[in-house]
Amino acid sequence: MGGGRLEGKVAIITGAARGQGECEARLFVEEGAHVVLGDVLDAEGSAVAEDLGEKAVYVHLDVRSEEDWAAAVTAASQLGPLNVLVNNAAVTHFASLKETTLEDYNRVIGINQVGTFLGLRSVFDPMKEAGGGSIVNVSSIDGLKAKNGLVAYASSKWAIRGLTKVAAIEFGRHNIRVNSLHPGGVDTVMGNPTGSEDIDLFYKNQPIPRCGKPIDIARLALFMASDECSYSTGSEFIADGGWNVGEFLPYLPSST
Repeated sequence: MGGGRLEGKVAIITGAARGQGECEARLFVEEGAHVVLGDVLDAEGSAVAEDLGEKAVYVHLDVRSEEDWAAAVTAASQLGPLNVLVNNAAVTHFASLKETTLEDYNRVIGINQVGTFLGLRSVFDPMKEAGGGSIVNVSSIDGLKAKNGLVAYASSKWAIRGLTKVAAIEFGRHNIRVNSLHPGGVDTVMGNPTGSEDIDLFYKNQPIPRCGKPIDIARLALFMASDECSYSTGSEFIADGGWNVGEFLPYLPSST
């Protein structure tokens, strides 16, 4: 039952065919938005849009393609003035720095970093014309610190922080807010590729000892996209169960 927190708004969400992006799309529609779902998984994305009904439309969107971005913006314009962008599409690659090929590195940078850049650039004019809006750039806690084996992913997610801050400075005078969202582990195909039912065990020593659910991230994205977040820009919003704070060490004293 929606509360209409995005009533009358039009949003583009990338990577919306499944996982976190799909959850965001469903929640945004529930809260009153019209949503353009962008992805390269055409069958899955089309099925989600069809299930969501008249408030949703699917477009093929390879975020590395300027032409695909232009088509997504055109699709949004047919729904109304564009107010919201969630740059959610991302891939990861697990390998040591030494074993990461240039092709591997460029693929991750192309989708995660260049895709975010093109999204920012593509929506500026229509958002300015609409009188303002909100852009949510999905980074990661790996954009706040790092882990071994994630050189390409961490590089791209740190870059998203910089993109966010420059865009916030340049876009703010036009009533366009730009913030970054930093999820921790999330139970999606990316965060739990094997579909393990024991995924929470990996997070047993973080302050909130469980893996995140897509809805945990979607609710924060909803707040960031809504007018409730009207005085925040260039900021970092974290939803990670406390992972970035530190680790609970069971052999040291703790409140019981």
